Amino acid sequence: MPRKGENIYKRKDGRWEGRVLKPDGTYRYLYAKTYREVRCKMKDTRELNKLVHPKRTGGEESAADLFEAWLSGEITTRLKPSTYENYYHCISRYVIPYFRLPGNARLSQESIKQLVEKINQNTVISVSYRRKILSILKTALREIYRNTPNHPSVTELITLPKVRSGKEVPVFSMKEQRVLEYAVQQSEDKRLLGILLCFYSGIRLGELCALQWEDFDFDAGAVSITRTVSRIRNREPNGEKTVLSVGTPKSETSLRKIPLPDFLLRLIEKNSPPAPEEGCYMLSGKAAPFDPRIYQRLYKKVLAAAGVKDRKFHTIRHTFATRALELGVDIKTLSEILGHSSVNITLNVYAHSLMEQKKVAIEKFNEMHVMYMKPASFAVDSAVIASRVSG
Repeated sequence: MPRKGENIYKRKDGRWEGRVLKPDGTYRYLYAKTYREVRCKMKDTRELNKLVHPKRTGGEESAADLFEAWLSGEITTRLKPSTYENYYHCISRYVIPYFRLPGNARLSQESIKQLVEKINQNTVISVSYRRKILSILKTALREIYRNTPNHPSVTELITLPKVRSGKEVPVFSMKEQRVLEYAVQQSEDKRLLGILLCFYSGIRLGELCALQWEDFDFDAGAVSITRTVSRIRNREPNGEKTVLSVGTPKSETSLRKIPLPDFLLRLIEKNSPPAPEEGCYMLSGKAAPFDPRIYQRLYKKVLAAAGVKDRKFHTIRHTFATRALELGVDIKTLSEILGHSSVNITLNVYAHSLMEQKKVAIEKFNEMHVMYMKPASFAVDSAVIASRVSG
């Protein structure tokens, strides 16, 4: 396992291995007999990179070089690999190419404002993804400007687009869910039980693929979510373009223990191996996790075979949340089960479902009125009431 916050690993041969991201986006691998020694080598390598690619103020160095230096700096050891991939993709695809254009070489208030406007007007990508790009841009600029006196306020330069709350998210109807559940339970491919698990726990695809048999506590009736699988770029010079990465979930609140319904626990336990080896993954049955992309394809086949409209796998998570609200689960409990970092995220995403719950609640007032507020059989004539009120 790597030391927290550092790309340092202890190899099976006893040596320590460290990796430092080079300015060209590839890694340099360093080896030593001790952790301290490899850490010193990494520090020396980073210092050498700074001498070869010095970081100057925004007015002296091209903006593109500043962002490239930021990407190859200390954030490579501070961020999780999957998070770094998000940063790298957003900056290398939407920010650096803009500053490579003629006339945009320097970092200035005007060039930043124009970039922000260009991203906000890019309707090809979703509003939420535009917001993500600009959030990462804001983080990068804060760190680039950190040692620059009298730098412009990043907050004033970058305003994040508002994601419209209350927008309906796609969910499976009760009929569609019933058809899918039946197809899963009739299939001989027991890996498809993962679909059923997601319908009744709301876990993400990456979290599902990262489940090991030891994560299930059949006595307590719960499953622990402690890791996630994602596919990231392979920075090694040889080999495949991407590799599977097992890391911690999206946020601290995503580390959670979720109770499971009895019928599902019995079904999973029935299909569990008699004595699974330590570290054995649920879906793959091996010491290596199942590829989320392959599981996506399995899921798509189930949809097609069941005659259900094609939707993203994440729709299952939305369906779980919607069903929970329909069943009267309170928003705080639902937020914790989903692993959201705040209740506000749950409220914003599922505002449409909450409106339905509000309608049900208000309908109870209608029932109360019909039952208790009907005019009594001895109701006084309206003319009499009016005369008494005026008197």
